[in-house]
Amino acid sequence: MKVVIAIDSFKGSLSSLQAGKAAAEGIHRVKPEAETVVRTLADGGEGTVQALTEGLGGRFVSVPVTGPAGKTVLCQHGVIEQTHTAVIEMSGAAGITLVSGAERNPLYTTTYGVGEVIRDAVLRGCRHFIVGIGGSATNDGGIGMLQALGFGMLAADGKQVPFGAIGLESLAAITTAHVLPELSECTFRIACDVTNPLCGFNGCSAVFGPQKGADADMIARMDSALASYASLCQKQFPKADPAAPGTGAAGGLGFAFQTFLPAVLEPGIQIVLDEIRLRDDVRDADLVITGEGRLDGQTVMGKAPIGAAKLAKEYGKPVIAFSGCVTKDASACNAAGIDAFFPILRSVVSLKEAMDVKNAAENMTNTVEQAFRLFLLH
Repeated sequence: MKVVIAIDSFKGSLSSLQAGKAAAEGIHRVKPEAETVVRTLADGGEGTVQALTEGLGGRFVSVPVTGPAGKTVLCQHGVIEQTHTAVIEMSGAAGITLVSGAERNPLYTTTYGVGEVIRDAVLRGCRHFIVGIGGSATNDGGIGMLQALGFGMLAADGKQVPFGAIGLESLAAITTAHVLPELSECTFRIACDVTNPLCGFNGCSAVFGPQKGADADMIARMDSALASYASLCQKQFPKADPAAPGTGAAGGLGFAFQTFLPAVLEPGIQIVLDEIRLRDDVRDADLVITGEGRLDGQTVMGKAPIGAAKLAKEYGKPVIAFSGCVTKDASACNAAGIDAFFPILRSVVSLKEAMDVKNAAENMTNTVEQAFRLFLLH
């Protein structure tokens, strides 16, 4: 019997790998000879660096970079040397959790650190990039990242424009003479789960600007500046399409990737499933186990467990999910490919006790064991 296990992390508690190993232990308690295949799982957002780096045998690298407010931050990314792959979460260099108070101002926050992380990975020999772009603090259209990679984002006086969306207001020319030459050898898979265009009422400034600290006047300024930026790009770069779905992701970072780099914007879960090659494992599996920290109505909206379940259903495989907690609307998961789901909590405990790694792993193992005993009766 072969059981494939791909569980998303329980944020603040079990990593994807820890959850998967704990589930495998529950299987082996019942059937020691069962083949268990543990694959790390993520949806392209928080936890993707850890999941893919651990799951693909990579190593973690921490790099000091320019944070969104201009202060130095330490950004951790993954390097998988065997495939020359870098796994990056832009939020580690330009995320909204890195700014507070008056610093939360998208007129001035920058993606420069994202470019610094990419440059570092390129110089380490990486040529294949997986980049999650959720959780940004920025609305600069990605010009900070591009500046760090050698693009000239120039004002009328020939000098680099300042950081942030305010820099777009003085942008007069874009040059490529000093772009990092190795970029032409690279490919970028961008985990992007929003479909917003760059500009307009559904663009990044109007939709995401308020949560980044923008008021109505700032939103109007930024949207106008991004429109001018897009117009300038369209005259020079054939791929520039500000109306394309996802170009408004991360304050226009999606537009920058798609316009200036060999990049494709894709659903995060699809990238992860491809990279861990879950399809190859599922084809001949007898059972697929998945899950995440909280199963609810939002799980069906492109979250990792549903991605794994849909893949399993292509081959008619049964799917069981486990989670830290389950809400009433989690029943939607049944119609989306999860045949049965179970919370792993076994008694009334405090949140701290529930999230303790040792307790959570034991709960996972014990719950999977009992569910698997039932499965074997069918």
